Amino acid sequence: MTTYAALLRGINLGGRRKVPMADLRELITGLGYEGVRTLLQSGNVVFTGGEQPPALLARELEQALQARFGFEIGCVVLTSAELRAVVARNPFPVTSFDPSKFVVTFLAAPLDPAHLARIDPEAYLPDEFRPGERELFLHCPNGLGRSKLSAALGATDFGAVATTRNWNTVTKLLAMADV
Repeated sequence: MTTYAALLRGINLGGRRKVPMADLRELITGLGYEGVRTLLQSGNVVFTGGEQPPALLARELEQALQARFGFEIGCVVLTSAELRAVVARNPFPVTSFDPSKFVVTFLAAPLDPAHLARIDPEAYLPDEFRPGERELFLHCPNGLGRSKLSAALGATDFGAVATTRNWNTVTKLLAMADV
């Protein structure tokens, strides 16, 4: 059995695109997965099932979510090993700053550096980003809400489903996936 973390994009924001977590757990259980657990109300799900490519599993979830809730919901799915590798690749020393001001944008496909070419990192200091493999790490010491870099990256078309989680959520998901 493989443990997966699914990250749903853009749900339960300001009362729109509502997906109750109990309904989400029921849907994933109904697809034949086990040990389905959610974290927060923003579409973080950990579950186990037979080994299959995460991209195939993401498509399966997207289709089931569309059928159940009536709107498109992009998903990024990682195995627990992939999530652990993302945490290990973190280029920032998280022990020296507030993890709520540090986020990871997860992508459904490998990150193409060309998508970041128009962004001049020096223009956004003290905010910083570092590309990973299927993720982008972003540290905003003055907060994400005030960050022009966060806004610029949020407006970037990465050519694949992208969804962002703060570091606290990432590490809690990893702890859930490693149980």
